[in-house]
Amino acid sequence: MESSEWNNQVEEGVLRRAKQWQQRSEPPSAWVTELVEYLTGNGVALPSPELAELLVSQMCFEKDHPSMWKFMSHALSSRLVFPLQILSLLSSKVIPRRRSHPHAYALFLPLLDQHVFSFQPTGSVSCNLRIISSVDSSLQLSETYKIHDLELGHVFVLFFFNIIIALIDSTLDDWGLQVTFDERSCLVPTGDQYMEIDHNVTHNFKKSEYHEQIRKRNSFTALEVLERLTASRKATILLQSVLLNMPEKFNCLRQRLQFLESLELGSSELKLVNPVLTKMSANIRGVSNFDYCLNKHQLVGKLVDVGPCKTLLRYSYRSFQSPCWVPLDIYMENAMDSRQIPIKSSIDVLTEQIKTLQIINQASWQETFLALWLSALRLVQRERDPPEGPIPHLEARLCVLLSIVPLAIVNVLKEDSKHNPSSVQMSMESGYSHEMKNDGSGKLGLISSVEVLGHFSSLLCPPALVVDPANQAARKAARFIYNSTNKNGEPVTGIHANSNTKAGGNLRHLIVEACIARNLMDTSVYFWPGYVSTSVMSSSDSSSLEKSPWLTFMEGTPLNNSLINSLTVTPASSLAEIEKLYFIALNGTEVERPAAAKILCSASLSRGWYIQEHVVHYVVKLLASPVPLGHSGSWSLLVDNMSMLSAVLRGASSVDTVHILSLHGVVPTVAASLLPLCEAFGSITPNSINTGDEPSTSTYMAYMAFSLAFLFLIRLWKFCRPPLDQGITEEGIAVGGLEYLLSLHNNRVMSSQDKLESNQSLFESASVKPVCIDSFPKLRALYCQYKSCVASALSGLSTGNSIHQTATLILSMIYQKLTKGGIPSSNSSSPTSSNACSSLINSGEEAFQRPVLPAWEVMEAIPFVLEAILTACVHGRLSSRDLTTGLRNLVDFLPASLATIIDYFTSEVTRGVWKLVPMNGIDWPSPAAVLQSVESEIKAILTHVGVDVPKYSSGGSQVMLPLPMAALVSLSITFKLDKSLEYIHAITGAALENCASGCPWPSMPIIGSLWAQKVRRWHNFIVVSGSRSVFRHNNESVAQLLRSCFTSYLGTLCVSNSKLTAECNVNGLLGSSITAPGACPYVAPGFLFLRSCRNIHNVLYLNDVLVGLVTEYSNELAGRRAGPGSRHLKSTGASLSLAAQSAKEVAMLGSCLLCAAGGIQLVQELYKETIPTWLLSSRDTKQNNDSVVSYILEGYAMAYLLIMTGSMIWGVGTKLPSSTSTRRNRIIRVHLDFLAEVMERKISISCNPITWKTYVCCLVRLMVSLAPAWVQDVKVDTLRKLARGLSRWNEHELALSLLQRGRTAAMGALAELVNMI
Repeated sequence: MESSEWNNQVEEGVLRRAKQWQQRSEPPSAWVTELVEYLTGNGVALPSPELAELLVSQMCFEKDHPSMWKFMSHALSSRLVFPLQILSLLSSKVIPRRRSHPHAYALFLPLLDQHVFSFQPTGSVSCNLRIISSVDSSLQLSETYKIHDLELGHVFVLFFFNIIIALIDSTLDDWGLQVTFDERSCLVPTGDQYMEIDHNVTHNFKKSEYHEQIRKRNSFTALEVLERLTASRKATILLQSVLLNMPEKFNCLRQRLQFLESLELGSSELKLVNPVLTKMSANIRGVSNFDYCLNKHQLVGKLVDVGPCKTLLRYSYRSFQSPCWVPLDIYMENAMDSRQIPIKSSIDVLTEQIKTLQIINQASWQETFLALWLSALRLVQRERDPPEGPIPHLEARLCVLLSIVPLAIVNVLKEDSKHNPSSVQMSMESGYSHEMKNDGSGKLGLISSVEVLGHFSSLLCPPALVVDPANQAARKAARFIYNSTNKNGEPVTGIHANSNTKAGGNLRHLIVEACIARNLMDTSVYFWPGYVSTSVMSSSDSSSLEKSPWLTFMEGTPLNNSLINSLTVTPASSLAEIEKLYFIALNGTEVERPAAAKILCSASLSRGWYIQEHVVHYVVKLLASPVPLGHSGSWSLLVDNMSMLSAVLRGASSVDTVHILSLHGVVPTVAASLLPLCEAFGSITPNSINTGDEPSTSTYMAYMAFSLAFLFLIRLWKFCRPPLDQGITEEGIAVGGLEYLLSLHNNRVMSSQDKLESNQSLFESASVKPVCIDSFPKLRALYCQYKSCVASALSGLSTGNSIHQTATLILSMIYQKLTKGGIPSSNSSSPTSSNACSSLINSGEEAFQRPVLPAWEVMEAIPFVLEAILTACVHGRLSSRDLTTGLRNLVDFLPASLATIIDYFTSEVTRGVWKLVPMNGIDWPSPAAVLQSVESEIKAILTHVGVDVPKYSSGGSQVMLPLPMAALVSLSITFKLDKSLEYIHAITGAALENCASGCPWPSMPIIGSLWAQKVRRWHNFIVVSGSRSVFRHNNESVAQLLRSCFTSYLGTLCVSNSKLTAECNVNGLLGSSITAPGACPYVAPGFLFLRSCRNIHNVLYLNDVLVGLVTEYSNELAGRRAGPGSRHLKSTGASLSLAAQSAKEVAMLGSCLLCAAGGIQLVQELYKETIPTWLLSSRDTKQNNDSVVSYILEGYAMAYLLIMTGSMIWGVGTKLPSSTSTRRNRIIRVHLDFLAEVMERKISISCNPITWKTYVCCLVRLMVSLAPAWVQDVKVDTLRKLARGLSRWNEHELALSLLQRGRTAAMGALAELVNMI
């Protein structure tokens, strides 16, 4: 019933009865009974908000009647009034007047102690709203806490927090301690405010000794009430909600607590409160302990809370293959794939992974950083004897070890210091100050982890490339110790001979120098025992040091040829050297500028590990803002700097250098910087360049500058993405395309100001404006042409068309031996319209003329040239040899044309309309000499990793390829293997593999054989690359490879003699080297999967395979831990812990492989479809595994799989780009909505109930402890349903922890659940 009958008449009746009760001697309980009868007889619903306000307003504090306070207590117990409202109204009146009315305060405190946790919301919405309004009006909650849409639960939580603050402030005030905090309770006035509040009674009030005793006793009583309130589990839950959702407000309570703990109470009376104060302090400190575990009396609870993984400090290399850290190894190795160019900084990715794994493994910082270093060292050692080929090699791997990992650690420690500030200060008017220091455990853990690395000698042996730098680092430490010894006049102590360091430096010396360069440690680490050998120490004083060319450069020596050559091969050692070089590149002479750019992009970029982030920054700045002094103009700015920019582009185009730039996360910025270069260099007419050289030279310079920029851009956007047919978009933009790269750049530009205010990042774009492809019309036109070329065949051209004329000039140039009428026409049919094509071929006038046209015009006409020559070849008017020669002449003329050739031929192969041509050595090159050998080696590689090779036949029949593919591979083998042509080979290799994927599988061995004949030293690389092609369309082969990954890492599920089980750890999964030694280049299954997974056509198939493998292995683990038909474990807690740890390892491996293969697409499918389908489906349990433990481990492993995949893709924090955050929130909401509907029994599941319960409990437990940010944007209704379901399972603590993470919006649901405790 609504309390709509409250009116003046009812109010007068209540007042009249109140006066009568005070005159009678009846007990207060009788008053309550009479009042209830009166109000219900007048239709007033109880509890009544109006009654509460009336009773409090009529209480006279000058003549405190204990009977009225007793009546108030009975009224609260009888639900005549709402406790929250009464206590709020009383606190706003009593606490400010506690000095002048100590009796009222003395009576209020027990009432508060008894009823503060009474929270039973009424069923009336209007009644609840009036209660909210009344409490908010008295305590100003909405204004203080900035919550304008208050709910009753909000009011309850905030009232409790407010009363805790008020009691502490009033107690300190009563003790005469005037303390200045960030915020002061509105219930505790200052000195002048006391006079205003009590101005009506000040003159009549006389301080008596009795009143003073009551006031002193009240301060002790308030402290005791605080101790009892904070000792309650309910109090902890409410305060934790404030801590999680309003941390800045909770800091106000933390300040007060720190001040109370620092007090030295002088008087004997105050000393009596120390025990109470200590207990209260411990209670509030306990609020920060979020040890929410599942019900420990249930098997599920014991399983989830298995404790940390403590295997890290076993110093044996073989025993340190902790499966808890495999995501680090898999991510690092996956980042080395030459066919993908990561667009997200590896520093940021590793930062998130370090934080996530440290939490999920419950590891110390020493264990975490040690695992990180060992993963990076394994990455380097895997490259010790690699197959030679056009792939990133040791320099990119050393970049991870000595640059990316230290910079990620810098980020981790910086964020750790923000969450755990080194000092917290507060001031007191008397001048007292207190400071609390942090122990800096993160940095100490880092230093100890590097010291422990000395026990892993097999991983520290330096590859040949870094032997000299490692020795230099060791000698540097020896000289420092020697100089310190001579300076102090003391002998060297703690330096012992060590067998691992007698030969000189190792990789740990390089790691130490990399850390010192980033201020992660200091030179005191040089004194570690065994860090420097005695042999190095004894020669440190007499070692002759060759003068560094960089010292010569800094002394002002001009850049002559000798110095340029020395600086090119010697990495810079300081930021000042790089800054000077950058200044010369912008403002030097015509000779100095390209020389300085060349130096900057050479050894300093590839091997300047200690300052590599700075070198990357200045290389990007050179590309983005080449502004010489006194310059004016538009495109002429870039033309004037063409030689310098060409030097930058050529130096940055090597395979390793591009990968280093991508690891540092500057791909979007570089791509945005290349757009104006492509537009400018492609728009100019070569003869218009004023170089003073011959016209042919100027043409070459213009076309080469354009080609370097354009091919660089092509590499960044075309080969760095998953296939577009996967349909992944962000904000309506296809992930991986050129528009996507520009959107990433623009997002960085838009947020750069905010970042610069908080952190002077080195990787902010030098461009201050967003970049749009529409601003570059020539580039946009070619981009649109590319997309249309892929989508459909070209249409015929009219003879007078300008593009036709350009195509005619190009054909005349590339086929100089063909004279007018030299090729007879044919009426044969062709795949496309042949009339225009025939006219192009037959119009070869001015055969030896080289067209002088802007590069964009040449690029626009090339598709039509290609169609013409392919058609002519089909009709017999052009031989295959002449076709290849013409293509090579075209690439020599304009190297950028290779991109168009690749695009056109690839799309034509996919279209499948061209005839097959024989690769017989007559018409086209023949692979016969090595084809069978390559095929047998590919088969051996696949057999080694447990994959059944599909049956095919190429040796017994004529080898054939589609004409466009034959032309492309024939063109590719004409290129010389020159370091300067890496920008050509990088594009060609990826293009051949992509092109071959559109044909039957045997085409890749054919292409590989042709290349193996040309470059014999690339044989192993080619064979390994060829073995990947089988996985594109063959789902069964993919499933077999994934099973081998699990077997090589976790062991086999049955007795097996497979070589994959010889070493079940990271080395078994990824290999200790890329290819095993021997005649056949065997590779590890995990390595082969990482290099093949992005070619898989049906990538969604991987989800079902991986979920099936995780389930199968979890079942097998249970079978090993429980006997046949048993519902109990064979052993006790130890066996359970091992089973849980093993299931966790299974899930981690599955999540790593899933994320590496499909990224966001597979994770999204996992959350939305795969796991819900898995829960909805019934499964046949395998023999001997039908036990409680098997069902539990299934749910446990699947919860870990879901959490780990999400954390790897999105991270667990709140600092995400808006598009990523929106996607994450949407996907998580969908999954939790599904779980909530099942909890409410609106959806029926078919999996075992034990599996269901385990999955939900483990998922929620992991989410609230590892990824609380994921819960914050889930709908409150969904959280409420999940919490209700968990409570039905007696998982009250877990339900409460879930609601606590739901922001302030979930406080209402939390308050309702707290009342059930």
